[in-house]
Amino acid sequence: MSDVPADLRYTKTHEWIKDHGDGTVTVGITDHAQEALGDIVFVEIPASNRQVDAQEACAVVESVKAASDIYSPLAGEIIEANALLNDTPDAINNSPYDEGWIFRLAPRDPGALTALLDADAYRQSVEDET
Repeated sequence: MSDVPADLRYTKTHEWIKDHGDGTVTVGITDHAQEALGDIVFVEIPASNRQVDAQEACAVVESVKAASDIYSPLAGEIIEANALLNDTPDAINNSPYDEGWIFRLAPRDPGALTALLDADAYRQSVEDET
């Protein structure tokens, strides 16, 4: 199976979430998702200062195979988008958990993070899809 870091939270739609402990989180797509998409050629990053609801589509990743919406795992304000992806969208393929992050979010309810999947539950979710 793909890399699933234990220190992150996950969604069934294959986003990962890193809690920084300061009221902000970083969001990207999982290693499994980038493998399924193939070579990523374009990323439409979200605008900063945008308010989003949980499960709202707020970015798009396009690969040679398909385009896929990226959903905000939590309600809140997007405080930063990864501008590197404008020129280097394949950073998601090369480093999905580091350089390939998509946006940073200030959640309205940081406690909602605990309702997301841990690494074991995410692995099980992926296995259940196949």
